[in-house]
Amino acid sequence: MRYVMYRSDEGDRAGVVVGDAIHALPTGLALIDVIGRGAEVLHELGQAARQSPAEVVSLAQAHLLAPIERPPVFRDALCYLDHVRNYQEAVGQGRVLKDVFYRIPAFAFRCPTTILGPFDDAPMAPGTAWQDFELEIGAIVGVGGKDLTVSQAQDAIIGYTIVNDWSARDLQALDAQMAIGQAKGKDSGITLGPYLVTPDDLEPYMRDGQLDLTVTAMINDTVIGTRSTAPMDWSFAEVISFASRGVPIVAGEVFGSGTVPVCTLLEHFRLDDIDNWRGWLRDGDVVTLTVEGLGQTRQTVRASHCPEPLPARVNPDVPVVVRRPNPLKPLLPFTHGLHEVGRDVWAWIQPDGGYGLSNAGLIAGDNASMLIDTLYDLQLTRAMLDAMVPITSARPITTALFTHANGDHCYGNQLLDESVNILAAAGSAEELAHEMNPQMMAFVASMDLGPVASPWLRERFGGHDWGSIAVRNADQTFDTSLTVEVGSRTVELHDLGPAHTTADTVAFVPDAGVLFTGDLVFAGSSPIVWAGPISNWVAACERMIDLGPSVVIPGHGPVVGVEAIRAVKEYWEMVIEQSDVAFHAGLPVAEAVHQIDLGPFKDWLDAERIVNNVYVRYRELDPDTPELPIVALLTMQADWDAKHRS
Repeated sequence: MRYVMYRSDEGDRAGVVVGDAIHALPTGLALIDVIGRGAEVLHELGQAARQSPAEVVSLAQAHLLAPIERPPVFRDALCYLDHVRNYQEAVGQGRVLKDVFYRIPAFAFRCPTTILGPFDDAPMAPGTAWQDFELEIGAIVGVGGKDLTVSQAQDAIIGYTIVNDWSARDLQALDAQMAIGQAKGKDSGITLGPYLVTPDDLEPYMRDGQLDLTVTAMINDTVIGTRSTAPMDWSFAEVISFASRGVPIVAGEVFGSGTVPVCTLLEHFRLDDIDNWRGWLRDGDVVTLTVEGLGQTRQTVRASHCPEPLPARVNPDVPVVVRRPNPLKPLLPFTHGLHEVGRDVWAWIQPDGGYGLSNAGLIAGDNASMLIDTLYDLQLTRAMLDAMVPITSARPITTALFTHANGDHCYGNQLLDESVNILAAAGSAEELAHEMNPQMMAFVASMDLGPVASPWLRERFGGHDWGSIAVRNADQTFDTSLTVEVGSRTVELHDLGPAHTTADTVAFVPDAGVLFTGDLVFAGSSPIVWAGPISNWVAACERMIDLGPSVVIPGHGPVVGVEAIRAVKEYWEMVIEQSDVAFHAGLPVAEAVHQIDLGPFKDWLDAERIVNNVYVRYRELDPDTPELPIVALLTMQADWDAKHRS
């Protein structure tokens, strides 16, 4: 038989499914109350309800709940070792398992207070950018016991159900580094349902003592994985027997099978193939799990609130990295916030200008304003837009530009009103459409990349919430140049890329002499090249100087004058000269980066970016230079910083 819990006018109640209807058990009986009396009593109550139901309701119209709404204990096992092999391979750890996986069945405890019904909305874990699902089946205990044999454990199973073990993979990665078990990565929700199906109902699917059920996992209209439940390395009976050693197993306990292989996003993730990665779950995604004989769950993923941050702690065993002050002399105090840099032109400045701490701007005309760039996450962008309200309330933002496709200059676009016309160079819009998913940025703040790279990356990238970002691209693109009227004043847009990225736009306000450079200028910090060629960047500096600005708003760093552009040009000329010497001397990139004499640029922030810059120059000189993934380049930067930090 198939049993359900459903919500009625008289409260939550149990019923047995008969065709397309639910035949209710007597009022006041929940399934968890009944199953502890044993399979015979459950069967008798089901038969009585079939013949003389307390009420009959349409199955399609009923609000189904989890069959066990509050299990006393939920244990999630790893019955499928191929799942472990697959996820190890996904994160670059190979497929060989530790011997312990073959010695005892693994299981972990889950939070029993976040049980979801089969069609309930599924909230994302607060703070996650890597929400995932796992298709499992669950075994529900009826009459339990202690120190059960495998045979007794099998007899203790009174029914089966579908399980979706919702997972926050970035939070789970942090949990794993403490090696004490799962915590916040696994307690945002567990779906059970739609039915409790008794073992006799599943007899036709038994093969050699294992349930052989075809399962399919879908997101929206796309199949993510399909498999059979049959090839369990550890059976439910073995897991329950092991768990009962010295421990009483009681009615209503649920044992999850662990993920049926390939029926989760994690197993399809490849760190070395990010371009083809569909991304983790997003707000509004619909996850449908179908299991032969057990039914179907269908749930919509919903975004959660940002969690309250905890006070920072200092690790006494890790050397404190003191960031050098920005060495450039600014035109204005280098302080956080909105600074007027010309008539009705403002710069939004974020010290110290390192990774992710980008600048933006606002240009106001008659009854309208133009925004230059948004910021790395929604919290930063919202704070900036709020600070601009005294200006934009009378002269609303009607136009916005993102200077290039890096997230710290455009991830906040979704907060702009739908009426705002977002501009970008055609190359920037194309790159943003294929740019690394913003969720992937959480990787550097959560994964364990070793004692050098991990703290370096978290210092630079930690503290952002990328999970809530929905990329909003340009409404209008242009090639080369575009003149924009903001009220009664003119703003010139010039794409001077490819250089830093595929396209790099500067915005010049002629009547104020103000130039917004995007990341073509890093003031007092080392620039970094992603696209190149570097010679284009040198030419871009010359073009910016020719515009004749009196005030320069760099992509990162303080408000400066035109001398900052000349300094960037000289930096790139140094990179070209010394990289070429190292290349022709036959030095590999890993050695060459330590031979570069930074000279007057050694005190610039983030000097370790020389690693990326030399690597790109080598690729320009020889396209057959082995391509390195972004994580490898960031790890090399961390190693360079540790070696050269004074």
